Amino acid sequence: MQKLLEFLVEQITGKKVPIEKTDSGGLEVYTIKPPQELMGILIGKGGRTIRAIRALARTRAIVDNKSISVQLEEA
Repeated sequence: MQKLLEFLVEQITGKKVPIEKTDSGGLEVYTIKPPQELMGILIGKGGRTIRAIRALARTRAIVDNKSISVQLEEA
C-alpha cells in the first residue's frame, strides 16, 4: 500500500514526498507529509485530487482485506 501511495504522490507532484504508516488497532493510517508548496497540488481543486488518492487506496485495501485511512499533513 505504501508503494502505491508513494507512486501516486510522486507522479502527481513530480517529487518524492515522505509517507508515514502507523497501525492503530487493525486500522493502517498513512500520513502524507508534503512541503507547503505541494499541498495545493495534492489537495486539488475542491479536494478532488486527495479524494481520488483516497479512493484508489481504499480500492486496494479492499482487495488486500485491510482497513486504511489516508491523511494529509503539512511537513
